[in-house]
Amino acid sequence: MLLHDVADRLNNVADQLPLPDQICLDPALSEILDDEVRHLAALLGFLAGESAFRHRATARSPARPTATVQRTTLALASAAEPTGLALAALGAAVHHLGQLADLTHRVPGLARDRTIIIEHQRLVDRLGDSRVHLARAAKHLRTAADTRMPPATTAVPSPAATTVPQKPHPRHQLRNRPCT
Repeated sequence: MLLHDVADRLNNVADQLPLPDQICLDPALSEILDDEVRHLAALLGFLAGESAFRHRATARSPARPTATVQRTTLALASAAEPTGLALAALGAAVHHLGQLADLTHRVPGLARDRTIIIEHQRLVDRLGDSRVHLARAAKHLRTAADTRMPPATTAVPSPAATTVPQKPHPRHQLRNRPCT
């Protein structure tokens, strides 16, 4: 449930980002970026904090962690990288949106128009990059959550192994001897 919940939250951030044909210089886009950067930063903080907590708990526990605990801990830690990349891409999108806003106050001309086109495309690309990284993180979490580990089996000793003790081969005795 935890991994699916985090994946849903990552997908929700991606869903709030405008599609390429919806991106224009609009104060609403600034608000969307502001909100989603905050949400994504909180999710990244959660991933880092939960990974650290689980790592400490595993290190302090005398019992060996179960395969499910190990898989969940690794999935959370692994999702941090694409989540961080998505956050970095959103940071770059904020930069390009700021550049676009600044360009509107410059003297009109061919150079300004070309620069606006370039900055707009960079903004579109960074939002797309963020969406891709978020999808990758969510997919990774869902895959880890849906992976079932085979149940542990205990080997049944054969009757021959339990009835006749065998003497170790002399060569094996040499291997177990301490070095002098």
